[in-house]
Amino acid sequence: MDKKIVDVAKRAGVSAATVSRVLNESSLVSEKTKVKVLQAIEEMDYHPNAAAKHLRSQKTMTLGIIVPDINVSYFSEIIKGIENKAYAHKYKVLICDSDNQIEKEMEYLDLLPDRTVDGMVLVTPRVSDDMIQEYVKKGYVIGVVGRAVVHDEILSCKTDNVKFSTEAVSHLVKQGHQQIAYIGGYSDSLENYERMEGYMKALKDGKIPFLPSLIDNGDFEETGGYQAFCRLRERNQSFTAVYAANDEMALGVYRACREKGIRIPEDMAVVGVDNNRITEYLLPALSTVEQPKYEMGSQLTEMLINQMHGNDNSPQKKHVIHSKLIIRESSSYLRE
Repeated sequence: MDKKIVDVAKRAGVSAATVSRVLNESSLVSEKTKVKVLQAIEEMDYHPNAAAKHLRSQKTMTLGIIVPDINVSYFSEIIKGIENKAYAHKYKVLICDSDNQIEKEMEYLDLLPDRTVDGMVLVTPRVSDDMIQEYVKKGYVIGVVGRAVVHDEILSCKTDNVKFSTEAVSHLVKQGHQQIAYIGGYSDSLENYERMEGYMKALKDGKIPFLPSLIDNGDFEETGGYQAFCRLRERNQSFTAVYAANDEMALGVYRACREKGIRIPEDMAVVGVDNNRITEYLLPALSTVEQPKYEMGSQLTEMLINQMHGNDNSPQKKHVIHSKLIIRESSSYLRE
């Protein structure tokens, strides 16, 4: 975004998006606010660049979606929600699979200044909040699914990671488990921190001591979950249950248990997150947290398109959708 628009916004005491709406004669701006913005424009002798304004007004009617791995059903269901809602608004979608590489994700973000897409949906925890904020400050429209970014103009749709993690681990405590391991995702992701916070809260509520030796990371991948479980087993600390921060890593735990002759749930209870389609067909079926993935993608897209068209007059930019713990055979065994 032209820096002068930011200056006008500061002078008028409004957001840069509001200044843009006034310049584009949007009906969503109140008369009082419009007067303040126009006064600030006059005081600063601001003249929008006509060519730049024309370029910004050109629409590709395309949204970009950045995901770490399209093969993971968690992402594919979110993409389906995004695609269907975009199609209803006559938008096309461009799916960018980064293959879990931050370098590729940064390249895909450049589709915004290249004017290849009108807006971008991030379904990845790797792009930092600071980087997202930098793009938004320049006037590009970005929404995030699965996390929230502290910025007035950045839309988000997510579930309450702390709450559902507390419920999942509390369930294991009620089943008689006193040594519960946590296998997290990317060590620097907000989702991972929040799910670990819920894990620790449940332990505290159950008066169970927190042991750092029962924590490991699996990078939200099946192989990572397998390796993390093997590392946990090699430590001099026993445990009878695992809370994996997503179903992919829980699948890795299943594979490790099968190889080591560990019975689920008799010897090892397992709970995952996401309720991916395969989880109910595993033997035993996996207990997991149902995240409304399609709904999150669809709702975020609706909000994003409204924002791009200047129709977003809702003060609520950060939406939290309810999730539900689904208890199946993998954690149903009651320990004496």
